[in-house]
Amino acid sequence: MPAEFSLRRADAADLPAIATVLIQARAAAVPAMPPAAHDADATVAWVQGWDLAEREVWVAEAGSGDGVVGFLALTPTWLDHLYVAPAAQRHGVGSALLDVALATRPRGFGLWVFETNEPARRFYRQAGLIELERTDGSENEEGAPDIRVVWPGERPLEFLRSEIDQVDGLLADLLARRVALTAAVQVRKPVGGQAGRDPVREREIADRMAARVPALGPERVARIVDAIITESLDATHR
Repeated sequence: MPAEFSLRRADAADLPAIATVLIQARAAAVPAMPPAAHDADATVAWVQGWDLAEREVWVAEAGSGDGVVGFLALTPTWLDHLYVAPAAQRHGVGSALLDVALATRPRGFGLWVFETNEPARRFYRQAGLIELERTDGSENEEGAPDIRVVWPGERPLEFLRSEIDQVDGLLADLLARRVALTAAVQVRKPVGGQAGRDPVREREIADRMAARVPALGPERVARIVDAIITESLDATHR
C-alpha cells in the first residue's frame, strides 16, 4: 500500500469498487465483526443501487493507481459506513475518511458498531467519539449486540443535552404506561396499595433491569424501582 492517497466525492462509476472494499473489509474483520448477513452478489447489487444524490459518499484513492481503497457513506445525521480495504489499513486512510465526516457534520452524527469490534471501537474513541447506547442486536440483520457511538460536534454540550431531552421524553412515556398498568393491576389484586406490595417480585424486577444497566448496579436500580412503584401506587390511590 503506497503512503499517498487522495479523497474525493464518489460517483456512480465508483460503486463496484466500493462494493469490493466493503466485501473484503467485512470478511477480513471476522471474528471481531460477525459475518455479513448477505452474500457478495447481494452486496454488489445493493451498493450499485445507492442514490448518490441522497447518500454522501467519499472514496480514498491510492496514488499508485490501485484505485479505491476505502470509502465513507454519510446521511445528514449518520455515518452509515466507513471501510478500508485490508491491504490499505493502518496507513491513515480510515482516519482521513473520518476527518471528512467530522468536518462536514459539525453539528454531530451517530453510527453503530458491533460490540465485539474492539479495533473499531478503539478507533472511534481515540477520535473523540462517545459510546452512548448498547443493544442486544435483535434489531440488526446479524443479530449481534451493537453500540451506538456519537460525535457530539462543535457544540458537544448542546448535542448531548438534546440527547438527554430525547431520553427524558421516552422516560416520561414509559412512566405514564407504568402508572396506567399499576392502576389496572390494583383492581385485580386481593390487597391493593402499599400493603399489597410484593418484595420478592420487586427484587426480581430490579435484578432484571440492573442486568441491562450495569453502570448503575443492582442497589441503585432497586432504589429507582422502589421510587417508581411507590409513586405509581400513590398516584393510583389518591
